[in-house]
Amino acid sequence: MRALHVPAAGAQPELGEVPTPTAAEGTVLIRVKAAGLNPIDNGIASGMMAGMIPHEYPLVLGRDAAGVVEAVGEGVEDIAIGDEVLGHVLLAPPIQAGTIADYAVLPAASVVHKPQALDFTTAAALPLAGAAAAQTIDAINPQAGQTVLVNGASGGVGSYAVQLLSARGVTVIATGTTSDADRLRALGAAEVIDYTAGPVAEQVRAAYPDGVDALVNLAPAYDPSAVPLAAVRRGGSLASTTALPDEQTLAHADVTGSQIMVAAVREVVAPLAEQVAAGQLKVSVADVLPLDQAAAALNTLAAGGVGGKLVINIDA
Repeated sequence: MRALHVPAAGAQPELGEVPTPTAAEGTVLIRVKAAGLNPIDNGIASGMMAGMIPHEYPLVLGRDAAGVVEAVGEGVEDIAIGDEVLGHVLLAPPIQAGTIADYAVLPAASVVHKPQALDFTTAAALPLAGAAAAQTIDAINPQAGQTVLVNGASGGVGSYAVQLLSARGVTVIATGTTSDADRLRALGAAEVIDYTAGPVAEQVRAAYPDGVDALVNLAPAYDPSAVPLAAVRRGGSLASTTALPDEQTLAHADVTGSQIMVAAVREVVAPLAEQVAAGQLKVSVADVLPLDQAAAALNTLAAGGVGGKLVINIDA
């Protein structure tokens, strides 16, 4: 089958033929219609995670997909051949299976029946980013009437986080560029702060002298000092999918901090898919590209500034 893969450790991703996988116990084989891209795909491609989780090659890239079930492994009872589904390849050793390919094997625990109202492109853009937004928001437990800063709101996760927070009656302050401000406001942000115009925390405090109630940190940086912790009031909370200040720094600021390890399992993703199908949650897709442009799309994602999700159309 065709797949965007890393042929050997240290090699660059390339599009080529690799063996078609088969469904093992507890897994589902799908014919991929569309694959969503995530920053973690670049991390895996670069070998950044090889020291934490064993990798095997050829390593197919991609974690999110939507498609049609071709086969089910032993022990899978609620998914059948021919079902239209979306799902995610969970991080478990060894890292080798991926979704930017003609076929992909997904753990049944992360496979969701695709609502009829969702097309494959929309469905493929949902699993990891949607789950990350939902689980990060749950960690801060925001209440109606509170104010929450979403740092890194322009990307796929941020686009969902802004909407989910707004739906809870939260006043959302989003960071983005001026070119993305209208889109973020349309998603529910009450105010958009241009992070290129100066320190985010200073801009927030200028508008909210007492600070915001909570911070959702999604900015793609792993330097804890880059987290705008000073924007949060004393007694507030912070949840981050990337960098997190250390315990001493959090204690000094009197802020409760949580590092989010995302699990895009069925119980988390299925309710989000139903919200999308019902028109209650918008999937923000920045671009859809064919499989032969998947490597270039990963480079675009790595460069940053993508307003929403990038999706690879496998059928194109």
